[in-house]
Amino acid sequence: MSAQGDCEFLVKRARELVPQDPYAAKAWLITARTLYPTDFNIQYEMYSIERNAERTASAGRLLYDIFVNFPEQPVVWREIAVITAALRNDSQDKHAQFLKGVFETLPGPVQCKMLLKATEQCFNTLEKAEMLLLLLKRFPDSVVQHGVSLGESLLEAETVESLDTPVNCFRKLFVCDVLPLILNNPEMRLPVSLLYKYMHKAAEFYICYVTREPSADGQIQGAQEVGGLKSPGRGRGQRYVIDGLSEKSSVVTEPWERLLEMVGVVGSLCDWQGEKGSRSYSELLQRVSELCRYMSAADAEGFARCCGQIVTCCTLVLFHSAFHYVSAVQPSLFQGHASLSSCPWVLLEDLSSVYTDVEVERKHTHKKRKLADGREKTMSSDDEDVLAKGRGRHIVVNKAEMPSWAETLEHFRTARESWDLLHSHQSLETEFVKIYSAWKTEMWMWFRIFLTDMTIYQGQYRKALSSLGLMSSLQLQQNQNQNSLSNSSSLETQRAIIQQASCHYALGEYRMACEKLLEVVGGLMPQNHEAVKSSEEQRKPRSKSRKGNDLRLVPCTSKSILPFCLQLMLACFKLRAFTDNRDDLALGHVIVLLQYDWPQGENLFLKAVDKICQQGSFQYENFFNYVTIFIELQHFTFMSESHRIHHTVTRGITKGVKEDFRLAMERQVSRCGENLLTVLHRFCINEKIILIQSLP
Repeated sequence: MSAQGDCEFLVKRARELVPQDPYAAKAWLITARTLYPTDFNIQYEMYSIERNAERTASAGRLLYDIFVNFPEQPVVWREIAVITAALRNDSQDKHAQFLKGVFETLPGPVQCKMLLKATEQCFNTLEKAEMLLLLLKRFPDSVVQHGVSLGESLLEAETVESLDTPVNCFRKLFVCDVLPLILNNPEMRLPVSLLYKYMHKAAEFYICYVTREPSADGQIQGAQEVGGLKSPGRGRGQRYVIDGLSEKSSVVTEPWERLLEMVGVVGSLCDWQGEKGSRSYSELLQRVSELCRYMSAADAEGFARCCGQIVTCCTLVLFHSAFHYVSAVQPSLFQGHASLSSCPWVLLEDLSSVYTDVEVERKHTHKKRKLADGREKTMSSDDEDVLAKGRGRHIVVNKAEMPSWAETLEHFRTARESWDLLHSHQSLETEFVKIYSAWKTEMWMWFRIFLTDMTIYQGQYRKALSSLGLMSSLQLQQNQNQNSLSNSSSLETQRAIIQQASCHYALGEYRMACEKLLEVVGGLMPQNHEAVKSSEEQRKPRSKSRKGNDLRLVPCTSKSILPFCLQLMLACFKLRAFTDNRDDLALGHVIVLLQYDWPQGENLFLKAVDKICQQGSFQYENFFNYVTIFIELQHFTFMSESHRIHHTVTRGITKGVKEDFRLAMERQVSRCGENLLTVLHRFCINEKIILIQSLP
């Protein structure tokens, strides 16, 4: 019998003995190994018996022998692939735990060599990266040699695959696993440019991860290992999987905190000025603001040296604060279907002064100024203070409806300050635009909302209208992708239209403002007037009357938006109604609209009464359709009976008209119990064309 035949016989005999007498089988193989020490099949059979019996120590020793003596055998690499797969996974399976134990018994150098060899056997980029990452985590000394090359290969793979989002498996492994190993290794010496590159790649990933749209949360396929994940953004309890990774591997805990920690590490490596590790984003902004003021007075070289630090820190603070602001005013962008009970909020002109005297308001009416290029820009007198940065505008919010109002407005302020700082110097703006463009932020719906609100706050209404146009298309596209049909979603879609109306009003474009408002009103449902009134009472300003340049955060619900629409229409018609020229139609509209929030508009109504008395007559065909509050009816009855006017609400005088008018008034009084908001809502819908045509 040949040596090969002898080996095969001995192995076969040992296999037959395993079920009956494993010790005898082991004796046969020991004998065979003594006779034929270079035969692979004998040694692999010995390993297989120990592995199947799950004897960790002996299986580890035998694996070491066959790896050292037979490194080119395909069977060995299949076995090593199974072991390394168990090492990469967090499975608690008993056999997986055994395989990990076998690997742990191997000497460190052998483990390192085995992992390197296993990496060379991988042809899939992601699998190869995970294998090499396993090596880097177990052997930190190898980070110097393999860390940067692994990071670059992941970033290159992302480019080659033409992935449309930075929240992908390659970027996740790079940012969350590879980059921390590189940055925290004291032996690494990276150029500053590369550190900035990696910092920006990490920031883009973390920001996009936190702000991912609800549609991305539906990527789960079938049953997964982990349920009920906590998304690190605003949405809680939503499950999320990054394509190419398991659900568990897709989770990134505390992304904003990780990013802030990374800023401290990178700042230390780049020798940033005054960088001692920031405890918060506001502290980070304060530090670079001080640095920016100091460097502005210094030499240009010093400013250029600090430019990267200022831009990087300000950019992160900007997006951090803008995210928290938008997550408060439009939570559904981040919460998905879990937030259907949370309504969006919209930043609008504060109309608290809509009932003030017309002459006082006329002093602050819109005026034109010529720009340097000869174009005209319409702006209010109050906006000049805002644009001059002399003082900020006050934002009014109902604290009972938004418990986190102080934090929300603080985030809005911090984001604006970051934006202003990034645009305070040409070199800062240039570097910021590079980041801004590379991240394709123009397609970030949530950031567009912040930018729009910021331009409104700054009084740049024409620019805000342009932004709102883009935002409307993005909102429509988003709703189509989500197949969203909810009432909340409908109001979100109309959010941009409401802001457009507010901007047109601020620009003095009353007809456009009215068109936009009436477009929204049709989709609103009038609430009980008394409930709305009690809510409105909480919003009444208790301080002294302001100049009228304030803004208000309003919940995007029928209960709040319909009253705003009525007040804005009143503001649009008010100046026209009280001009020297007679305009009974505009005056009639004002009288109808003044019924809401009575008696706030009582003084303005009395002014309308005086104007009618001075005219001696008044013609408004819709009077009996929409005027239902007792006080107004009483005043008109008194005017008629006291002969202060000849024609009240009628087209002319005929015999018996006074008696007809008295009877009509009595019938009208019987309607005083009607829901006033329902009456005014019907007025807006039925008289839409007349209302629009009444304005120039």
